Amino acid sequence: MHASTTPRSGYSLSDIQSLARADMDAVDGLIRRRLASDVVLINQVAEYIIGAGGKRLRPMLLLLAAGALGHRGPDAHQLAAVVEFIHTSTLLHDDVVDESDLRRGRSTANAVWGNATSVLVGDFLYSRSFQLMVELDSMPVQRLLADTTNRIAEGEVLQLLHVRNPDTDEAAYLRVIERKTAVLFAAATRLGAMLAGADEATAQRLHDYGLNLGYAFQIADDVLDYASDAETLGKNLGDDLAEGKATLPLIHAIRHADPVTAGRLRAAIETGDNAALPAVIEAIHATGGLDYSRRRALDYAQRAGTALDGLADNDYVAALRGLSAYAVSRDH
Repeated sequence: MHASTTPRSGYSLSDIQSLARADMDAVDGLIRRRLASDVVLINQVAEYIIGAGGKRLRPMLLLLAAGALGHRGPDAHQLAAVVEFIHTSTLLHDDVVDESDLRRGRSTANAVWGNATSVLVGDFLYSRSFQLMVELDSMPVQRLLADTTNRIAEGEVLQLLHVRNPDTDEAAYLRVIERKTAVLFAAATRLGAMLAGADEATAQRLHDYGLNLGYAFQIADDVLDYASDAETLGKNLGDDLAEGKATLPLIHAIRHADPVTAGRLRAAIETGDNAALPAVIEAIHATGGLDYSRRRALDYAQRAGTALDGLADNDYVAALRGLSAYAVSRDH
């Protein structure tokens, strides 16, 4: 499907996926070809992770951003694969650090093969992403992705510093999700603009869109950990609490609860006690923590949409707007 001058409004996720399908199929084919290694265990783990599917949101963002500015082609497919490899490697490492056993409704790689294998295959995916990147022979692209992966690593360490820390406030929480989530969204959309030969002002618009979408997406994700159910969510409900992570719904609850309740919430973070989950959810509801967090996610989603206002309308721009709506309306 090609861009048209009069886009339909209200793009759903399925509309967006249809628009990007041909390009995403090309990306998937490239990913599978470039995953191949003569080390059998790498193939097994990598295929398990990549084959788990997921929404492939980050590579799709790159393709949509490039398409919004009139660019499609093999270089976009290759960079989209790079972005997906980087993301997948962080998932492998994340699940080890978090001691997670469930992701997207099935066992994590570390639960199946152990921590050592997951870390090392994550390293393989990181290094493979850089091989793919170097093939494109663009120093600006390499610089952006090198800076981005470094920021992601900082985010991982920053999050570690806040584990079981009940004093984590909203500003500290936002610093973590900027690095852990938003910077890769922003890199994906800026890369799309760079491939299209956009001027710096346009590239910055796409960057701002991606960054704000990343915030919206992660805050909405953290709401689901207290508002969904395990079957829909694809992971264990209350995982964030069990891992000692103070996310926005809980940070808000601590700030607004009475002193006794706040003390119990702080203790639940310090101990990672999942038995406290019902009481924690009750306190989050009582203090309006979910509604507050949803409003913050919506604010970032609206900022993402505003960042696109200077672009000429077409189907790809409409799809990007549709993703900002989807980020805050999904149930998993």
